[in-house]
Amino acid sequence: MTKTVAILGAGAFGTSLAISLSRNGQPITLWARDPCDMQASRENKKRLPGHSFPQSLTITGDLGQAAKADILLLVTPMQALAGFLKENATLFQGKTLVTCCKGVDLSSGLGPVEIAKEACPTARVSVLSGPGFAVDIAKGLPTALTLATHEGADLQAALSSDTLRIYRSGDLAGVALGGALKNIIAIACGLTIGAGLGESARASLLTRGFAEMNRFARFRGAEAETLMGLSGLGDLVLTATSEKSRNYAFGLSLGRSETKSMPQSGTIEGMFTAKAVSNIAKNADIDLPITNMVVAVLTGDLTIEEATNMLLSRPLREE
Repeated sequence: MTKTVAILGAGAFGTSLAISLSRNGQPITLWARDPCDMQASRENKKRLPGHSFPQSLTITGDLGQAAKADILLLVTPMQALAGFLKENATLFQGKTLVTCCKGVDLSSGLGPVEIAKEACPTARVSVLSGPGFAVDIAKGLPTALTLATHEGADLQAALSSDTLRIYRSGDLAGVALGGALKNIIAIACGLTIGAGLGESARASLLTRGFAEMNRFARFRGAEAETLMGLSGLGDLVLTATSEKSRNYAFGLSLGRSETKSMPQSGTIEGMFTAKAVSNIAKNADIDLPITNMVVAVLTGDLTIEEATNMLLSRPLREE
């Protein structure tokens, strides 16, 4: 029997997943807080304009109805996830929940998997992450993501389409952390290019930033191999080199001092994640110089020039 799928959250990424999965006629439900415009136009004109909805995609504002599906994809902003789950926990108990948001909660220091398990202890929690821009997925361009789960191949198959290839992993911590930590490094890489420091500097930051990601992820229980995959290195390369990335574009604008063109800060998960990770690392005595530099620039404690000099003046060491 085919399992039903509902996507909770109609931002660009949630909408793109709904379009991709329903393109071949699979019944998919997309829940939105305000669905009226999308129901009328059969398009998400605000978040993903120009991509019409397949016939098998149902848009609803009734969360209770959407939550009747067998598989629920949680595509809410990371910093709103805990509140959303606590408010609606009774709807999600015993369900298969797939977290799709990337980040670390600033107030608790927890990732999406821990938050979901805490709010819904009887739910079966998985995580979907990897290098996929919403517009590419909606267009039907080839994209590969990683699903970390203990559910097996059935869930993997339910979330795959002709153009969306899902790989499976058993490392929930590693897949979640890869998607979270790469946003910090993406901001740093954007700052580097925006400030005119050059592509060589960006390559160095990306590489040393990846080392930081591994260091912190292992501390949090991730497997080093996982970070070498789609949800770690793959997502980092995409997010830290393209202006389609909100985090990279934010860093780019900040480096150029173009405050008017910055994406809205509420959509920049790397800002919150950087602060949360920096706090955790300092208490655990984990060396994360690039993450700490990003936080110092965001808070105004350092200029970009001062942050650059700080990184370059660190003691010489083996790689």
